[in-house]
Amino acid sequence: MKFFQSLIILLMFQLTLFVQGQVTFEPDSTFNYKMTKEGDLKMKVFKPSGHSISDKRPVIVFFFGGGWVGGHPRQFYQQARFFADNGYLAVSAEYRVRGKHKTTPFESVTDGKSAIRWLRAHADALGIDPNKIIASGGSAGGHVAACTGVIKGFDEVDEDLKISSIPNAMILFNPVIDTTEKGYGIAKVGKNRKTEISPSHHVVEGIPLILIFHGTADQTVPFENVERFTKLMNEVGNTCELVPFEGKGHGFFNGSYFRKRKTDEIFNKTMNLSLEFLKKHNFKVVE
Repeated sequence: MKFFQSLIILLMFQLTLFVQGQVTFEPDSTFNYKMTKEGDLKMKVFKPSGHSISDKRPVIVFFFGGGWVGGHPRQFYQQARFFADNGYLAVSAEYRVRGKHKTTPFESVTDGKSAIRWLRAHADALGIDPNKIIASGGSAGGHVAACTGVIKGFDEVDEDLKISSIPNAMILFNPVIDTTEKGYGIAKVGKNRKTEISPSHHVVEGIPLILIFHGTADQTVPFENVERFTKLMNEVGNTCELVPFEGKGHGFFNGSYFRKRKTDEIFNKTMNLSLEFLKKHNFKVVE
């Protein structure tokens, strides 16, 4: 009997070590934020410790990458948990993509705008500040996030358009920022519509502040695109900061949870710089 008791204790100890070795990042709750004919769209929500609906916290919403074709919100679960651990409400949102919904990048942009509007409309119930909404994302998701703050129109017609779909700030990871021949995506948006949702072609005064992380060796979204966009933004008086990662390619920013890498050095750097950027521009968390 003592032998079997000892064996059970040993197995339980080994199981505990195994579980501890598998770092997971799971959302605290899930909301449906939009119903479409292609299916409901969800937000995966990560909450700070002790969060209450009486809080007025900044909120950051992430949009996954995947060329407007595929992808999954889990790409940004690690980033979302990081922000939640630092006092922000964090969300990783679904949006329509071609592979699952048979849609185009134009619907993706509309869904991004719907997500911002939904957060602002439900600010009181979520415990967030409707004037401190940060849109973020990588690659095509970075494009969706950028379009919420740069591109006019493409709002869902049956929503309350009196509620703004424009975020108060954007943090973009190797974003698609030019959908013409000079950038990425012309085959998906079409030559006749190549500038309609191309942020670099819609820069005007008054766009919310932006922080961009981009690899200089990106072969998917040329580094020149974000350099040019940053220059255009600053020339008209907007705030746009570009942080280059020398020699890094597309998707360099993903953390160990999503890419199963051995190190989170770059992940930690982008996260810490993001917090510094937001605090500098008064997106501080008030406990």
